[in-house]
Amino acid sequence: VQLQASGGGLVQAGGSLRLSCVSSVSTDGFKDMGWYRQAPGNQRELVAIISRGGNMNYADSVKGRFTISRDNAKNTVYLQMNSLKPEDTAVYYCNARIRGIGGIYDYWGQGTLVTVSS
Repeated sequence: VQLQASGGGLVQAGGSLRLSCVSSVSTDGFKDMGWYRQAPGNQRELVAIISRGGNMNYADSVKGRFTISRDNAKNTVYLQMNSLKPEDTAVYYCNARIRGIGGIYDYWGQGTLVTVSS
């Protein structure tokens, strides 16, 4: 499984960006897909996750501003980010969690940098 993330960039505070993550294989069977982020000096943290059934969970810091969606027909997960703040600056990584023989496996994209200027 390969995940290709895109959509990052430089945006002013209050602006919007849409991240995309395309899988090299069908996402129909993926248990969860999500977005994580890591700012310099910080640990990687969960931003948003969407289950196979469409249940969504968000970090408190992004609730009401970010929306995760999943299009299995396009093997893609999206993260719509609105009302961006400087503290949203980080490298954003997409994740796919897959149930396989012997357990659950995590796959990661290469990361896309989001920079929010004040």
